[in-house]
Amino acid sequence: MAEITIFIAFIAGLASFLSPCVLPLVPAFIAYLSGTAAAEIKEDSRKAKVAIFTNTLLFVVGFTLVFALLGALINSVLLNVSYMLKDVLTKVAGVVIILLGLVLLGVIKPAFLQQEHKLRLKGLKPSYLTSFLFGAAFAVGWTPCVGAILGAVLTLALTRPTIAFALLFAYGLGLGIPFLAVGLFTSQATRLIKRYEGAMKYVTIAAGIILILLGILIFTNQLPRIANLAFAGSLVKP
Repeated sequence: MAEITIFIAFIAGLASFLSPCVLPLVPAFIAYLSGTAAAEIKEDSRKAKVAIFTNTLLFVVGFTLVFALLGALINSVLLNVSYMLKDVLTKVAGVVIILLGLVLLGVIKPAFLQQEHKLRLKGLKPSYLTSFLFGAAFAVGWTPCVGAILGAVLTLALTRPTIAFALLFAYGLGLGIPFLAVGLFTSQATRLIKRYEGAMKYVTIAAGIILILLGILIFTNQLPRIANLAFAGSLVKP
């Protein structure tokens, strides 16, 4: 079951990147972090490419490190809780994840998830250190789109403390790899994002439906069966 939940966390990270409140801002944000002018990006200069990718990499390392440390903390705190408490926690987690899925679908709109709470690093000029610090700040940020998806991954980690580190690390990778792709191919990615920006709302809808289904599976304790079916399917493959 560990493999399927880790894969779910990775997909959740990818969905966070593709959400309408993150994706349209990515090219400008990365350009700001690297201190690169728009003209340089359009020219695809080697100097601009190196600066953008290096700063993007440090940004990704920043938030992935925070997620991984959070996973390690969950593992150390909840690893030895009783079976009864784990069962209660699983039921609560299932309900929470279902509710977060409804938030993504717009069925319910809690006020604290409808506003952005983000650590702002004022007065810092673009630099490698700034990129890393912005990555760490991004990890503790709370936006209407990312908040619900990240909240679901955190809730899932609480029910699986033994793999909490792997879950949050996988989420960080899912969120980080597209950032790195944009950093590597900034001009091409910018054009692609602008072209398909309007379609990204469907990613949020799909993520909401997946979270609801995941919450139901966790609440009814059916997630292990899904994992076992996937394992059985791999055995019968020629």
